[in-house]
Amino acid sequence: MSTRLADVSAPPRPRAPAEPDFGRARAVAESALGEFLDAQARDPADDCLPPLVDVLREFVRDGTWLRPLCCHCGWLAAGGDPAGGAVARVGAALELFHSFALIHADVLDGSDLHRRLAGRYRGHDAEAAARFAAHAVILLGDLCLVWADELLLTAGLGEDDLRRVAPVLHAMRSEVLAGQYLDLGGEWTEDVLDRSWRALRLTSAGSTVERPLQIGAALAGGGPDLLRWCTAYGRPLGEAFQLRDDLLGVFGDPGTTGESVLDDLRRGKRTVLMALTWRRARPGQRELIRTLHGDPELGEDGAARLREVITETGAEHAVGELIEARAREALAALEAAELPAPARRACAELVRLATRRTP
Repeated sequence: MSTRLADVSAPPRPRAPAEPDFGRARAVAESALGEFLDAQARDPADDCLPPLVDVLREFVRDGTWLRPLCCHCGWLAAGGDPAGGAVARVGAALELFHSFALIHADVLDGSDLHRRLAGRYRGHDAEAAARFAAHAVILLGDLCLVWADELLLTAGLGEDDLRRVAPVLHAMRSEVLAGQYLDLGGEWTEDVLDRSWRALRLTSAGSTVERPLQIGAALAGGGPDLLRWCTAYGRPLGEAFQLRDDLLGVFGDPGTTGESVLDDLRRGKRTVLMALTWRRARPGQRELIRTLHGDPELGEDGAARLREVITETGAEHAVGELIEARAREALAALEAAELPAPARRACAELVRLATRRTP
């Protein structure tokens, strides 16, 4: 029998709290990432890197940190100690990988990150500064990917831990890149709704909820049955999360979300929301979508006209119903599972957290 289960001389573990402490779980993951970035700034490969560490700190500060929380829930589902362990550092590595994906997804959109990096160009040529920023954004994303690996490999995992986690991690990475390719319109199709769903599942739902759950479960020794449960529960929850995010990206309150409600429309983001709108739109409405959706100069008036079309077609309401249906599916999977009490409470709270964000 393993020491982990049988060593009576070991001190008793703290009792799990009555309610999941996501605030603490997030704080521990943030601290792990902060300590890692501190180390990169103290002992850099070159003096050019500490300023990039500062940019990266600012970039990750306002994230949802849902991926470390999902990793924590998977850990609990497999019987991991609620007090934590290496799972916090692994969760921080997942957040850094997410930053890589976000940064590369934003390479062409002239985001605020581009503007901040352009300000670091030492010259007066605006065109050269813009080229510098575009290239620097790519390198910053690459740096996140490299450091995500380093953070994972220095998390104190044993060989067995890494062997269990590696297949899920590799699958997640491939899926994210495939989803981003679909997001670019890299596969021609007449069924834009099908492509939008596939991109959502690959780029967002999987890497946000399903795969982090599986990584946490694998880390705590969870077997194939539990990993399949992570899919049954995590995939619909991840879809609900992204559908809600897409709604907030168009109808949200920037004061609450911290994000512009113009960015997704200016980018012409191929969301399920917009695919449903296109499918339901009349010819005149489709012409308006062709003109305004994806216009980099789109203003408030044009955005209001697009929102009106989305609402008139019933797409906004339909996405709301999809979110509710996916949340019910996740809760049904949770109800049917035999999980430790801390995991059951945490996974129920995760559904609320991921799907009940308000505009």
